[in-house]
Amino acid sequence: MHIPAVLFTGFRQPAEWTHHDAVWTAWPHDPEQWTNGLELPRAQLAAMSAAIVDLGPDGKPRGEQVELLVRNSDDQAAAVKALGRAAVGVRFHQLPYGDTWLRDTGPIFVTRPGEVAATFFRFDGWGGKYLMPDDQQVATRVSRIVGTPAAGFEFVLEGGAVEVDGTGTLLTTKQCLLGGARNPGLDQAALDARLRWALGADHVVWLDRGLANDHTDGHIDTLARFVAPGVVACMEPAADDPNRDALLGILADLRAATDARGHRLEVVTVPSPGAVVDPTLGLLPASYMNFYIANSVVVVPTYESRADDAAVARIAALFPDRRTIGLPCKEVVVGGGGFHCCTQQQPSAPRALTLVG
Repeated sequence: MHIPAVLFTGFRQPAEWTHHDAVWTAWPHDPEQWTNGLELPRAQLAAMSAAIVDLGPDGKPRGEQVELLVRNSDDQAAAVKALGRAAVGVRFHQLPYGDTWLRDTGPIFVTRPGEVAATFFRFDGWGGKYLMPDDQQVATRVSRIVGTPAAGFEFVLEGGAVEVDGTGTLLTTKQCLLGGARNPGLDQAALDARLRWALGADHVVWLDRGLANDHTDGHIDTLARFVAPGVVACMEPAADDPNRDALLGILADLRAATDARGHRLEVVTVPSPGAVVDPTLGLLPASYMNFYIANSVVVVPTYESRADDAAVARIAALFPDRRTIGLPCKEVVVGGGGFHCCTQQQPSAPRALTLVG
């Protein structure tokens, strides 16, 4: 069922730590997008999916359902082999798509009491840089599979550009939404209003810019993540960090910002991985903030950096009710994103309100 945008009221994007019915992702298939070949990014994304499925000692999934897009039966067979026993917790969908980054090409799910709906926006290939066949149709195709009501909005937005705490506060960056080709003619006030309308935000915090060589032009999910209502994590750089100035600016801006209740944000820090370099591509936009919060685990990207262990431990302390797992992600970043970039959670419907008396 399509909900006209003008009637789309009462829905809000929930925080990622609320319960999920599933998570959507896609299998890497295009060798042009992966300069070091497909084998390693496929293996790293299969390991991520297996961690999310989270098989128990009895061999049964105790995490969340993984919904995996594949183009054909050959890709599905390769994915099943890479997933191993965890394939029991994965449902496959053969449909056309281009990129792996379902955070951006898929729908953003929103909820209100007793209901889940899908929102989708204009997708322009990250400001026209990476337009691949079928990516513009992924959000509507996924929403039809899920069977939820859906609403489309006529402005450009990728899921990785927004981060919410579930109680009305939304983070984004000026570099992404205001600094490029995505929404010409819309200023900060116009986009602020649209974000409030589409995602149920009450207050938008605008940070400045993102990491060097970031294909997404400063997506927030590589910079700052909510870990509780009004509590945000970001990275603190070492003296030799190539992104030192940008990260220090983010840290200062977050410490000065307020949430939807008017309270100063509580800011916690995680070390930065520093310079993560690929021999062909040079400096990569590697970030520990690109973790994914699943039902039973938090999956944190690692990069063979001296800061890996400290970052995983710091993030684990923020989620004591989940197991935190650090997994190699460098070969995924070679393709332009990380674990959070290639996942899009499908939240469970919150309990419907009941009237007493």
